Amino acid sequence: MNKADKYFLDNLRKVKYEGVTDLSGKVRPRYKSDGAPAHTKYITFVHEEYDLSKGEFPIPTLRPVAVKMAIGEMLAFYQDQTNNLDIMKDKYNLKWWKDWEVDNTNTIGLRYGATVKRYNLIDNLLDTLNNDMFSRRKLISLWQEQDFIDDPKGLKPCFYMTNWEVRVIEDEVYLDLHLTSRSSDYSVAGTINRLQYVALQMMIANQFGFKLGKFSVFTSNLHYYLRHQEKVDELLSRKPSNKQPYLKLNVPVGTNFYDVELSDFELVDFECKYPQLDFDLGV
Repeated sequence: MNKADKYFLDNLRKVKYEGVTDLSGKVRPRYKSDGAPAHTKYITFVHEEYDLSKGEFPIPTLRPVAVKMAIGEMLAFYQDQTNNLDIMKDKYNLKWWKDWEVDNTNTIGLRYGATVKRYNLIDNLLDTLNNDMFSRRKLISLWQEQDFIDDPKGLKPCFYMTNWEVRVIEDEVYLDLHLTSRSSDYSVAGTINRLQYVALQMMIANQFGFKLGKFSVFTSNLHYYLRHQEKVDELLSRKPSNKQPYLKLNVPVGTNFYDVELSDFELVDFECKYPQLDFDLGV
């Protein structure tokens, strides 16, 4: 069992047996199928850490991984820096964001890619890594209160902040990434969110010729929806593969961040003998 499978199973078991519910109050999400309130079972303050330099990637093997769509979403937000639904759908086959369209604008509002562009977040990070790599101010925050004031209807970001660090070991520079999430629909999208941020880390490390270092993620509220209990039980019954899958970036070292394409990524040694699961989503 690889490290990602162990985290995945342990966290799901902890939610099932130790989690609490939000049934006592009102909730924002509604099930897409019938509009009923989408209540959750959850645990709080969950931390995971991987050492990518040792081949520890956050890729569990208990269900198929939508690797292209996961990375495509990251590229839409951080490379294209867009909130446009047509770009996300036509370029990366991302259709799930349609449920969060704001007022028939064909956008998801002033969120995610629009926020990255508005505050020049990626270029500021790249500039800091280039000119002051030991700075302790290397972070990207998608949680911008001014955006919420200017455009209050957009979905507020779930995975909203990244902290970046470098370590020099025997003249090699390692790039570490810590990801912070306020909320994670873990059984549905947990793997997608982790994989896409590892891809982001790889792109930035490659531009500067850095080695991959640590990847960690902190989740404030890790949950699954109550209607997903049967699917969670199915996941808990599955046996993980003995392989350790990893993500590979097939571009020359030094390739500019903005020149990396979706087709440059390759998921290697991934093995899952189980079918995909269909979840009734809360939106």
